[in-house]
Amino acid sequence: MRKIQKTPATYAEAGVDINKGDSFVDIIKSFKSKAVPPGLGGFSGGVELDLKRFKQPVLLSTTDGVGTKILVASKLKDYSSLGIDLVAMCVNDLIVCGAEPLVFLDYIACGKLDITVMCTVMQGIVNGCEQAACTLAGGETAEMPDVYSEHDFDLAGFAVGVVNKPDVLPKKTELKAGDIILGLPSSGIHSNGLSLARKVIAQQDISLWKRLLTPTKIYVSEMKLLLQSGLILSAAHITGGGLAGNISRVIPADLVPSLDYTWQIPDIFLHIQRCGAVSKEEMYKVFNMGIGIAIVVKQNNADTLLTLANKHNIKINIIGRLTHG
Repeated sequence: MRKIQKTPATYAEAGVDINKGDSFVDIIKSFKSKAVPPGLGGFSGGVELDLKRFKQPVLLSTTDGVGTKILVASKLKDYSSLGIDLVAMCVNDLIVCGAEPLVFLDYIACGKLDITVMCTVMQGIVNGCEQAACTLAGGETAEMPDVYSEHDFDLAGFAVGVVNKPDVLPKKTELKAGDIILGLPSSGIHSNGLSLARKVIAQQDISLWKRLLTPTKIYVSEMKLLLQSGLILSAAHITGGGLAGNISRVIPADLVPSLDYTWQIPDIFLHIQRCGAVSKEEMYKVFNMGIGIAIVVKQNNADTLLTLANKHNIKINIIGRLTHG
């Protein structure tokens, strides 16, 4: 017998629960954090600009997601790091341009709003905003049962930062062959290359899968200190495309990064390489391989920056130099 489907008469019957969405907003507003402003929940949000500090303020914006790291979290039923990753991928892009993150916004799209899961994600976002010293200015939660299956969801993040115009990075015209490349270590795989990692790691190797969820490191506090030196000419957030690919984005076209490959590579990458018989060339093209941010300074300023970093317990190493292409 043919089943007759009833035409929905309410939004809830169509699959969208407005009351649940409102409850989720109230939960977010209840978080006790300096990153969550009292007025959260309006049609827009923002912060004041300190024009005494920024004489020629330039606003920079960025957007990113966490890719298929969501699938790793879903497999392990552990969503605690996704929010940190989401913030990290955005604010790290700002800080390598010299911009201090001011505000962050999130976009959550799902088939059916799971309050428990999404609260865990939001707690991570608030944590990430605290680490980046920025404000969670707003966000959007879209329940779309006709687009996503019941347990599927996706995340997008948006961040805005400010920098004085003379301090915008990179300063490509000042870069030349012989300049030193320094690297800040990554915390692991971060949020890139998961489409490959998920396919080469054995499904039953849960301990290794768990390591894929190590949160992306947020470099804002470290970079703020290093940027105060005025010695950094260029910086790159090492994401998809690997070390050489991302460094090449912030240096002149006639220069190339010549890396020494002497830093310690986290063994998560060695496991991935071995599990999938992935070539060394492919590994360095896809993953950060242990370097989360690369910094370029003049050769005669490298020791000064290393001393400053050591004074503030910031781990940093020389990883190469610029050469003619």
